[in-house]
Amino acid sequence: MAKYLVETYYNCTFKVSHYLDEVNDSELKNLEKRDDGKYEIIDVKLDNRKTKNLNKVGKISELNNKENNKIDLLSEIKSENIKSNIVSNKNIQDANKRFGMPDRRKGYIQKATIGNHKVYLHTGEYEDGKIGEIFIDTSKEGELVKALMNNFAIAISLGLQYGVPLDEFVSAYVGTKFEPSGKVNGNDRILSASSILDYIFRELAISYLNREDLAHTPSISGSDKIVDEKSEEINEDQNQLLKIVKDISSKGFLRSNYKKKLVDLSDIRINLKGKK
Repeated sequence: MAKYLVETYYNCTFKVSHYLDEVNDSELKNLEKRDDGKYEIIDVKLDNRKTKNLNKVGKISELNNKENNKIDLLSEIKSENIKSNIVSNKNIQDANKRFGMPDRRKGYIQKATIGNHKVYLHTGEYEDGKIGEIFIDTSKEGELVKALMNNFAIAISLGLQYGVPLDEFVSAYVGTKFEPSGKVNGNDRILSASSILDYIFRELAISYLNREDLAHTPSISGSDKIVDEKSEEINEDQNQLLKIVKDISSKGFLRSNYKKKLVDLSDIRINLKGKK
């Protein structure tokens, strides 16, 4: 019985000649389907020759299986890399995506006076309470300053809607100095500001980031924290109305930790009779 198998591979070069009465596109497209051509072998070269030992077919098959497993592993790695690239591209697209504000939104308006200049700060919030836009109105200012402040508010709003953290704006604008500046009236947490921008971003930081280090007066909710926590534990699973009120309340208006400030008092009876 034969013990060895010799496989020989050749490269053959040949030409096919066809005789046509007319040369056009239709004749050239159907040229390969015709069987009236004349074949001429031009050259034959030895490409490769392999010798196999028939007694080691089992080992060869094992090696082939290992090679196939390596190929499958490489294909899996490539597919995982492709998927990771797709996910990263999707994350990049999401990072460059603008999250528009809802048509009906929460927020609050804060009026204050800085150096005899009135400033109205309007905020807009997403459904989860995150700030997404601001509007700034001033008085005793010319049309140029009003236009600049309005367009500045639009730029800040676009940055927030594209995912820029509010903390970055706070770090950039708190501490800026220009007129009007000085004593602040109308805000219970801020007593003075070095500029309108300093005041605005202090207010936003206190209301939405709980930055008590930027406030000039202490928060009045600290003493009621224990009572609030107990009332939340009691009514967490019972009072659905309280949950709805918390969801629709403005986070900025209630100074960031709004969930601890809302307490269900429906079960509490108050005796209003005076002492005789």
